[in-house]
This record gives sequence, C-alpha cells and structure tokens, in this order.
Amino acid sequence: MPIINSNNGESKKDYSIEELGEIAKKIRAYSMVAITAANSGHTGGTLSITDIATALYFKKARHDPDNPTWSDRDRIFWSVGHKAPALYAALGLSGYFNVDDIVKLRRLYSGFEGHPNRFKLPGIETSSGSLGQGLGIAVGSALNAKLESKNYKIFCILGDGELDEGSVWEAAMSSSHYKLDNLTAIIDRNYLQIDGHTCDIMEIEPLKEKWISFGWKVFECDGHNMQDILTTLNLASDVKGHPSVIIAYTVKGKCVSFAENVCSYHGIAPKNGIKGKESLEKL
Repeated sequence: MPIINSNNGESKKDYSIEELGEIAKKIRAYSMVAITAANSGHTGGTLSITDIATALYFKKARHDPDNPTWSDRDRIFWSVGHKAPALYAALGLSGYFNVDDIVKLRRLYSGFEGHPNRFKLPGIETSSGSLGQGLGIAVGSALNAKLESKNYKIFCILGDGELDEGSVWEAAMSSSHYKLDNLTAIIDRNYLQIDGHTCDIMEIEPLKEKWISFGWKVFECDGHNMQDILTTLNLASDVKGHPSVIIAYTVKGKCVSFAENVCSYHGIAPKNGIKGKESLEKL
C-alpha cells in the first residue's frame, strides 16, 4: 500500500513516477469500465482528474485504508462529486474495498452512487455533487485542524466550471481571512463544462489574478505530468500564512482519443457517433 500507516507514520510503499503512471492507467481503465457498464456517468472530468487523484492518494496524502477514520489523516474533499468513478477507483486500488466492485457504479444499493455518499463507502470525506459546496466544507475542516492543533492537511478538488458558483468565492475569502495555510485547493482546469467552453458560459479569467486578489498563494502545473503535479503539491504544502491553490491544466477526456476535448462527453458514457466532429479545438 502507498499510504501512511496511522500506527507508525511510515509509508507502506513509496511509488516511483513510472509506477504512479501505471496506477493512473488502471484508474482510467476501471473508471471507463464502470461508466460503460452503467451506461451513465461523467466521462470527461473523470479522465481529466485521474493523474491528480493518483498523486494525492498514492504519494502525497497521508491516509490509511485499514483505519479510514484515523484522526490524523489528511482530508481530500471532492467538491466535484460527479467525477466519482476516479475517486472510487483510487480508493479501491488503495485498499479501502475491492476495486472490482466499482463495476456496480450507479446500481441501486451498491454504494457506488453517481455522486459520492460518505455513509456508503469508506474513505469518502464528504457527500458531494451539488457544485460549489466542497471548498466551504474544506474551510471548516481546516479551521478545525487549527483549533485542535492538528497537523493534517486538507485538499479540495474543484472543477473550473464550478467556479461560476458564488459560494466558492465566499469560501475563498474566508480561507485567506483565517490564514488557512493547511488548505490546498486544486482546480481541474480543462476549459470545458456541461454546456460548452468555460469562457462562453461564464468567463473566469484572469483566474490566477482572481485567487491572488483573494489572498491565496497560486501555483500552476501540468495536470497530466506526474512529476510536475507532485513538485507543485509539495510547494503548496510549504506555504505559511496563506491558503494555496493549484491551477492544474488538464484535458477533458484525457487518454481516450474520441473523448478528448469533446464537450458532449461531460456527462455521458462512451457512445458511437460522438466523435471528433464535436471536439473543440485543442487548447
């Protein structure tokens, strides 16, 4: 296992960059099998967030599948609950449950709901799906860590389309006000949301400058380059006195050729007939 054991604080396995790349391939494969079997799910974002999920669960974050409620674990909040297949595959491959069970995605009573339910599966920090809520929850967790003098880190995964939600910016403002340097937000910047290009639906640029103006330390990385992701996560964790945000530039539908940068694959399973003709230009 790659995680930190709660009993002695030692890593069970320190994966290499190459091994992390292989894990990311497995997460994508399991996710696509699950979405295809369900004939329902969010293909595009699941694939764009996979490398970041791999870096968090198999290298950066301290957590223990043998003790999911370990009080000193790092917390990873998925505000983008619709990308649940990547979360389920990461947790399954980490050892929280049998990864083969994620083929039950969206089946009644399976626990593998379309959006994560923290009461159904171990390792899920919060139930999510209603966009714009996760960062506020992460702020509460970060405040709690400060009040209880705990050293655990808090990570919050956000979508770029989700930044249309005003609640995100309320949470961003409070994060800097309380100097939550134990909090790192990660934005899956794939430039697409359910109805089209983010700049057409609601322009969020200049994104870096917006977060700076809210008092955050901003980092940028290639969201599909494992070394870059890990280096940036480490830089963000070292910041003192400010919350940190990583703008991770990704490709929606990454590694599935017919789904890459295809807006239609935001929320559907693989289907014949939806191919490159509906792709947006490479960014």
